[in-house]
Amino acid sequence: MSNESSKPMYEKIFEALRDEILERKYEPGDRVPSEKELGDMYNVSRITSKKALELMASEGYIVRQPGRGSFVADQPAGTAKPASGGGAQQQLARRADGRLLIGLVITDFADSYGNGLIYGMEEASRQHNSYLVLRRTFGMPAYEEEAIKGLLELGVDGLIIFPAQGEYFNAEILKLVINQFPFVLVDRHLKGISAGSIATDNAGAAKEGANHLFELGHKSIAFLTPPPVDTTAIEERIEGFIQAHAEKGVVVDRDIWLELTSTLPKANTEENREQDIRRVMAHLERHPHITALFATEYNIAQLAVQAVQRLGRDVPEDISIVCFDCPEVNGKFPFTHLRQNQTEMGRLAFENVLNLREGQSVPSKILLDASLIISESTGPAKSV
Repeated sequence: MSNESSKPMYEKIFEALRDEILERKYEPGDRVPSEKELGDMYNVSRITSKKALELMASEGYIVRQPGRGSFVADQPAGTAKPASGGGAQQQLARRADGRLLIGLVITDFADSYGNGLIYGMEEASRQHNSYLVLRRTFGMPAYEEEAIKGLLELGVDGLIIFPAQGEYFNAEILKLVINQFPFVLVDRHLKGISAGSIATDNAGAAKEGANHLFELGHKSIAFLTPPPVDTTAIEERIEGFIQAHAEKGVVVDRDIWLELTSTLPKANTEENREQDIRRVMAHLERHPHITALFATEYNIAQLAVQAVQRLGRDVPEDISIVCFDCPEVNGKFPFTHLRQNQTEMGRLAFENVLNLREGQSVPSKILLDASLIISESTGPAKSV
């Protein structure tokens, strides 16, 4: 009895919580009481309850996740361990050597856009002795929610999220904000959400691309885009395109704008792409005064050039084309394009998550300049 009474309170709390886990009052994955809740239960300070939880974690009974709480380990100490030794045990070992695991939720990636982002993040993870784990969502909100939940269950120390296109952000992102879990957004920001974001200055880039066409004498420029659907990146490119017209004193002709849907995740089929090519062909025939096309995406520019060629016209002699992002093909770029600084965007995203974990503040919105890369898809306007 004397030994028991002389034990520090944090040890008593540790033993009580440990016994409850061993007695299965708390199952693997269950959240255990927080520092504040333990403090209230035992009438001790948060310093004492924090020390008890830290001891629980060091002994392998729980896994602590900043911003979320403490959870019973998959295989708590004192219970049978899997033959392969994994799950929470591997996670605890990773914490012990100081390495962090950062999750990336991204719609998809390709040579035209995405590969550079991941390269920048992976390089940053290597420099900081950490690891990056990736899950694609293909732009599907349901997949995005599943990816966020899954990565949190895996025990990631932070998240980088490239949000799916959609009018509303999903509930899992809102939970991250409420729980103050360290995460940043890339490529776009979400309205009404207090979260740091890193993106391209899309408005400035679109303005630069439009000005390049104006300098070549183009006045009738068709704007080709997927439906904005409250997607900030597309909305900002529209804004920049309109600003360029206003500054040059050119009237914006929305009648020659065209929305295409085959590049959206749910509509990305060969049949839909063929349908969009035909829509561009019909659009050009209805509006013969169009001399240039501004595509908000590389994949749309590819559809556009096929439409022009099927009409027996040439790029850029008859129609000039500008787009965002473009991979190098056979040593050259097929399109004049606005190249986003993906590597830097990825690096900053990773480092900002690490800063948030350390309790540092990060800018709410970082915008990076894009570079205009002039290629053979643009030339002087042809008289019509």
